[in-house]
Amino acid sequence: MDVTTSTLQLNTPDGKMETFEARPKEGDAHPAVIVLMEAFGLNDHIKNVTERIAKEGYVAIAPDLYHREPERIVPYSELQKAVGIMNRLKDDKVMSDVGAIINHLKAQNYVKAGSIGVTGFCMGGRFTYLSAAHHNKDVKAAVAFYGGGIPMGNPSPLARTGEINCPIYLFFGGKDPLIPAEHVAQINKALTDHHKTFMMKLYPEATHGFFCDERQSYNADAAKDAWEKTKSFFAQHLK
Repeated sequence: MDVTTSTLQLNTPDGKMETFEARPKEGDAHPAVIVLMEAFGLNDHIKNVTERIAKEGYVAIAPDLYHREPERIVPYSELQKAVGIMNRLKDDKVMSDVGAIINHLKAQNYVKAGSIGVTGFCMGGRFTYLSAAHHNKDVKAAVAFYGGGIPMGNPSPLARTGEINCPIYLFFGGKDPLIPAEHVAQINKALTDHHKTFMMKLYPEATHGFFCDERQSYNADAAKDAWEKTKSFFAQHLK
């Protein structure tokens, strides 16, 4: 499917937020998917993922969650710097940013009403979980890739599991040094105890960042499988 891309400047309480949008060229209204970035910023990889989602028939949109920072893109080789910037993010501010994206989407005639999903990678996976809880009236499906720190924070996204209304799919790597197995177990238990509709896939040989083909951690088999599952999941719940 042919897509068109654009860079938008959306208003937030803290100023303009650069946002990358990709959408099908056809004029019909399409469901939308918000793409939440890794700790390395709104880089070419995240933009490529956004375009891939758009080619499946969605209005895909990726906000720059580092718009308050002087340095907004960090090379994959500089993990500690990325973690430092990531740790300055505040959950309430990011949820305000996601709210600005949702408001933008709801105002567009090319977005199918009531069909907004969210996906994210790394820290974006954590914010995907939180978005499903915080924006539970608008988010209709969520897919979290190796979301680290879901049980962390005050309150943590995990503590808000009861607020999630939409189906959620979570992908983890069995060899991920950044997400302890006990965190995965806690997430599984919380979603089960709250009787949420969820699916979880653990790739035994994959590590953190397995979906990103620009990182050494890329795992082609896991990435392909997760992509197919993501496409099916969003098609089921948004189309």
